[in-house]
Amino acid sequence: MIILASASPRRKELLGTFISSFEIMPADIDETPFEFEAPQEYVVRVAKDKAFSIANITNNQTGNLIISSDTSVVVDGQILGKPVDEADSKRMLRLLSNRSHEVITSLCVCDSQLRRVTTDIVVTQVEFRSISDVEIALYWKSGEPKDKAGSYAIQGIGASFVKSMAGSYSAVVGLPLFETANRLAEFGVQIFQEISDE
Repeated sequence: MIILASASPRRKELLGTFISSFEIMPADIDETPFEFEAPQEYVVRVAKDKAFSIANITNNQTGNLIISSDTSVVVDGQILGKPVDEADSKRMLRLLSNRSHEVITSLCVCDSQLRRVTTDIVVTQVEFRSISDVEIALYWKSGEPKDKAGSYAIQGIGASFVKSMAGSYSAVVGLPLFETANRLAEFGVQIFQEISDE
């Protein structure tokens, strides 16, 4: 059985593009960055912690394959998580306005007994146009930024802020599909076989 260690509807939709049957098991972990922790180290640690948490919950049952991911928006070396309130959202979007930032997404695929644990990091460069305070206020009222890293969703209204992007769109949304397909293949899951079996 394939388990997606995430409550994110975006990750569920992305994985569903080539896996017809999998279970959703959100991981309840502390995602607070450590002091002086580098962004890339942080996203890999969180993805692994999510996967290991689910492995423990399922008592390391044989035959399970666990997929987890974590996404952070990074500007000037600062990790921008989900906004805690409107003021925090405004702060983040003002930081991102009229400049480039990195979206760093990690992927962890492992067997449930943790005999084999693989990880990937995907870094995407995103450039924003200038965003006015009025737009920022209206965007918050839309509800979209409230549970998004960096306080925006590239798959939603937030796409109107994106001037250019270099890298993986699916990674920015939350799950890097190229890397996921490659890792699944290494574990014996062929996505085209999965699709043809639907």
